[in-house]
Amino acid sequence: MKYVKMIVLGDSHIPDRALEIPRKILEDIEKNRPYDIAIFTGDFTCEEVYEWFKGLGRKVYAVEGNMDYIELPEYVVLTLNSIKMGVIHGSQVYPRGNIVKLTHIAQRLGVKILLSGHTHKPFLKKYKGVLHLNPGSITGVWSGSGSSFNPTYAILYISYPVLGIKFKILRNDNDIVEKVFRINLERLT
Repeated sequence: MKYVKMIVLGDSHIPDRALEIPRKILEDIEKNRPYDIAIFTGDFTCEEVYEWFKGLGRKVYAVEGNMDYIELPEYVVLTLNSIKMGVIHGSQVYPRGNIVKLTHIAQRLGVKILLSGHTHKPFLKKYKGVLHLNPGSITGVWSGSGSSFNPTYAILYISYPVLGIKFKILRNDNDIVEKVFRINLERLT
């Protein structure tokens, strides 16, 4: 099966909550290029970040966040190496990040992996056969339910049946820390 390298970003909130993406994060994103696919889970909140994002991948997918004024789809479904993956912002559920309600959306979309944002906190959870991934906020800004306050994003490496995930976390405005996970996609049941 084909190897796919994907970057997953979300919740920049520029310029309403942050002035820019931190330089160390931008450098790290550039260092890890090229990306086959770039995904944004919503809340660009400005056209400039959207234009920058569109140059990150050979294919790009973005969904509309609850604070976006850019016309984008509410959700995207794509198939990679026989895996159906969905992308939503996450503002469709309350409370934010509710895994049960997010799983209902994944089941409705017919996907085994659901990428979402809105919480501004990165997470990776498996629930009822659905793998949930949230890249957090690329600027680390606050959300309605708090935040990690650390800028974060994720890189996914897919070579079926293996999914590799690296969460990239900026700490102290200087150090990028990685949390690495390896998942066997055949066991998502």
